[in-house]
Amino acid sequence: MKAKSPSAQIDARIKELDDWRGKTLAKIRATIKQADPEVVEEWKWRGVPVWYHGAIICTGETYKDVVKMTFAKGAALNDPAHLFNSSLDGNVRRAIDIREGEKFDWAALKALVRAAVELNDAPKSPKKR
Repeated sequence: MKAKSPSAQIDARIKELDDWRGKTLAKIRATIKQADPEVVEEWKWRGVPVWYHGAIICTGETYKDVVKMTFAKGAALNDPAHLFNSSLDGNVRRAIDIREGEKFDWAALKALVRAAVELNDAPKSPKKR
C-alpha cells in the first residue's frame, strides 16, 4: 500500500479537524502557497505540517486552544505587524498562536512568509575559522 503524500496527509488533517482549527490551518496553508507558489509541503514529527523553501519556513501545529505557526528562523525576521506572540525568548524560532474568533492580519502573514523565503534563499556567509 502506497503511503499518502505529505499534501494528502495535510488535507486529511484539515478534514479531520472539522472546527475552527481546520479552517485556520487551511487558511494558513493557502496563505503560505500564495506567498510562495514553489513551497514544498512535508509531514513530520508524527503529524505536523511543515512548509519548506530551501529550509524550513514554518510548521503548523494544532492544539485544543490554538493553531501555532512556528517559524524556524523567526527571530531573524522583521515583524512590523507584531504577529509573533509566542516563543519570543529564543534566539532562533518565533511562533504565532492563533485563537478561535480573534482577528488576524493575513496580509501581514503573507509578507512574513515571503520574508522567511527570502531569508532561506539568502547566500550563507562563510564560516569563520
